[in-house]
Amino acid sequence: MVSGLENSVIKVAAIGGSIRQASYSNGLIRAAIELSKESIVGMEVEHLDISQLPMQNIDLEGEDHGGSFPPAVEDLRQKILESDCILFSSPELNYSVSAPLKNAIDWASRPPNVWADKAAAIISASGGMGGARGQLHLRQIGVFLDLHFINKPEFFLNAFQPPAKFDSQGNLVDENTRESLKEVLLALQAFTWRLKTATNAEINA
Repeated sequence: MVSGLENSVIKVAAIGGSIRQASYSNGLIRAAIELSKESIVGMEVEHLDISQLPMQNIDLEGEDHGGSFPPAVEDLRQKILESDCILFSSPELNYSVSAPLKNAIDWASRPPNVWADKAAAIISASGGMGGARGQLHLRQIGVFLDLHFINKPEFFLNAFQPPAKFDSQGNLVDENTRESLKEVLLALQAFTWRLKTATNAEINA
């Protein structure tokens, strides 16, 4: 733990890349919320709903619409801005991230870019390689967004390989996977503290 931040609470904005009701991506976020409450001191995880976002369209911005973004977009952007770090949870589709997640990313990157200089982690649940190629694409996107991703531990979950990882409602039930998810959250927390300390040092230099 970084000195001087022992009593700080890290606020995590968690964004799921699927809007399916029983999606595994959202199941991972629900598990992250549970873990943060049960066994991680100094962390709050909030699940940001992206299901109501309109498709990204510059025509919905600007003076013709009150000089602001659509309400759902404004809400998303504000919650990202107020967070300390980001937890992305997404399936892999066509070797990339999902359309709903990309839409949310694009809205939040509109000037001013609210992703900038935030710590981030990626978790994924898919078939095959567990979403590894989608994660790689998201890391590439993050370069332009000025996001700072943790490198380890990595979290790629093959959601269909026995034993069962989720129940019929999309809730994470595998204890080994929960422990791996906890390790990601702890690493994100520690990295966020370091990043915030470095930023504060630069400001006060």
